[in-house]
Amino acid sequence: MRFSDPKQAAGSSADRQLEYARRWAAEHGMALDAALSMQDEGLSAYHQRHVTKGALGVFLAAIDDGRIPSRSVLIVEGLDRLSRAEPIQAQAQLAQIINAGITVVTASDGREYNRAGLKAQPMDLVYSLLVMIRAHEESDTKSKRVRAAIHRQCKGWQDGTWRGVVRNGKDPSWTTLDPATKTFHLVPERAEAVKLAIRMFRDGHGAVRIMRALAEQGLQLTNGGNPAGQLYRILRNRALIGEKVLEINGEQYRLAGYYPALLSDEQFADLQQATEQRAKQKGTGEIPGLITGLRLAYCGYCGSAMVAQNLMNRGRRDDGGPQHGHRRLICVGNSQGMGCAVAGSCSVVPIEHAIMSYCADQMNLARLFEGGDRSEALSGRLAIARARVVDTAAKIERITDAMLADDAGEAPAAFKRRARELEATLAEQEAETEALERELATAAASPTPAVAKAWADLQAGVKALDYDARTKARQLVADTFERIAIYHRGTEPEQTRSWKGTIDLVLVAKRGSARILHVDRQTGEWRHGEGVLDLPGEPLP
Repeated sequence: MRFSDPKQAAGSSADRQLEYARRWAAEHGMALDAALSMQDEGLSAYHQRHVTKGALGVFLAAIDDGRIPSRSVLIVEGLDRLSRAEPIQAQAQLAQIINAGITVVTASDGREYNRAGLKAQPMDLVYSLLVMIRAHEESDTKSKRVRAAIHRQCKGWQDGTWRGVVRNGKDPSWTTLDPATKTFHLVPERAEAVKLAIRMFRDGHGAVRIMRALAEQGLQLTNGGNPAGQLYRILRNRALIGEKVLEINGEQYRLAGYYPALLSDEQFADLQQATEQRAKQKGTGEIPGLITGLRLAYCGYCGSAMVAQNLMNRGRRDDGGPQHGHRRLICVGNSQGMGCAVAGSCSVVPIEHAIMSYCADQMNLARLFEGGDRSEALSGRLAIARARVVDTAAKIERITDAMLADDAGEAPAAFKRRARELEATLAEQEAETEALERELATAAASPTPAVAKAWADLQAGVKALDYDARTKARQLVADTFERIAIYHRGTEPEQTRSWKGTIDLVLVAKRGSARILHVDRQTGEWRHGEGVLDLPGEPLP
């Protein structure tokens, strides 16, 4: 049994199909196998979803596995219930069933299709093909009409001339449709779950910890599926700002105000920036690293990555925590023989303390963010990106005009191919433009006293190795810095062999401004910070 619209389940469609199967089995002295009664509710035979996601696909796989005995009978209301795919594909599916020794019976006209019957009456095969051609054409025509109607609805919504429900795509799990008013409203529990998930993500937590926190509060994002995959899809979903996004025949529509918004445009842009910048590897150890695993920490001498070297199996302090010297940083370029001449490692504890205390002061943050040229560079890149979008859109318009003006009727294949290529290029360019706009908005924002307070409030927790505090501080580091260059034996190369004084850090902010800190390797106190233009080793970005 199959019907395209689930609403048909409430009517006579299912009863009618099942009753015929019972009657046919009784008239032919056969048993109706209830274990193999399969039903595809609301799955399209035109788009082949009843094969890729539904019962028919299971049935065809069972045939391939030899689990359907030869001389069995498959009853369908009509061949259009079996498939509405392109005729050659539909014929292949019918042939697969018949070649397995199974008879296909169509209730609408009482015909039987099997190898013996088709051998005796070959024209029945032609008839089945004609039925499939008609079924496909009907569905194709209906599909075109539906797409055209959705086009009109989307255009009307954007123009402000129509308001209603667009029956296409899935609606977000945190909304529900009011049938009386044809408008969407928030589902309070789901909306609260989404808001909490976003807050925790912005604080630096990963999907597993977020899902655990939701479960502890009796909240959930959706009804099932992969939690991590759901979370990241939700974070990128423009329904958060009330937009419904549809793509019809390669053309994308954004329907503003379709859903109630959970975030403002500015909050959504900030969330996208955070999503893009989130490190692919979020520290999974018992102590989240503040600067490692974020692709920020580099050796000042050779430019290689600085990585964690934790010696957790050695003796611990009285409070159970690791000794400060057991949590270390080491240069990959030296440890793997890739050219760094400065050997050794250093404790990460004084570096963490220095960064936290420096950023907890509003004046220090202001100095860190002043004088950089990142915003100007981003503005230039954004202007170029926007110009590319305008140029590509003009090219598409010219090709479209040429196709419409072609008196021959059907546009040349080369025109169509070029138009598709340009549309793909335009989509990439628009995505790049949006990313640059978000990055520029972040770079242009000045640190507020609240930001400095956030650093200050986390200092004690970071020092005490509190998981949540360190996770939040890790996110602050990722949001603030472009690069952290570490000179674990000072910035003067000739002194590195015997020098035991400070660890020198170069902090490069998102805007490109850089400050150098001379950090006491024992206490973590930074002695003074100053602007920096150039240093030995890897050039600053």
